Amino acid sequence: MHAFYWLLTFSSPRLADHAQQCQDAIRHLAFHEISTESLHLTLGRIGLTDGLPRTRIRSLADAVRRQRLPHGFPLSASRGAVRYSVAPWAPVLALHAQLARASSTVGLPPMSASGYLRPHLGIAYCNRSLPASEVRAAIEPLRLLPPAPLFVDRVQIVEMRRADGAYRWQTVEEVLLQTA
Repeated sequence: MHAFYWLLTFSSPRLADHAQQCQDAIRHLAFHEISTESLHLTLGRIGLTDGLPRTRIRSLADAVRRQRLPHGFPLSASRGAVRYSVAPWAPVLALHAQLARASSTVGLPPMSASGYLRPHLGIAYCNRSLPASEVRAAIEPLRLLPPAPLFVDRVQIVEMRRADGAYRWQTVEEVLLQTA
């Protein structure tokens, strides 16, 4: 199944090194690792590709561009190996709310409410049952790593699909955030 999503993607070498270090530490658990080129934060599903022509997606991107968008903002990713928590949440939630409003203005199905969003950045998925104590023991030392700083300056609309146990996407539209 293919769908359009709003994503934040990251090309930070420091984040990639940090994620690789965490993945190396949990490799013995046989998690499915997310490639460092595919690190992303999902903001929400726009709709299935079957029912949405590209012209509607372009209209959505244009509606977002016409809004007074937030300035780019810093995030940090830290505390954990299976997924990173990101902080601060406030700018991510504010951006999500604006994207959801834009979807409504162009007549697209409503996105999930911003209050339900729990911003995180996954680095590995577990496709089998494991004792939680084993996973906790493996990631505990990783909690001492310093945060990986990021800067968000754009948001993308992507066409996403699941292939070979991983998410793959192609960027369809990109919206730059304001600069400070």
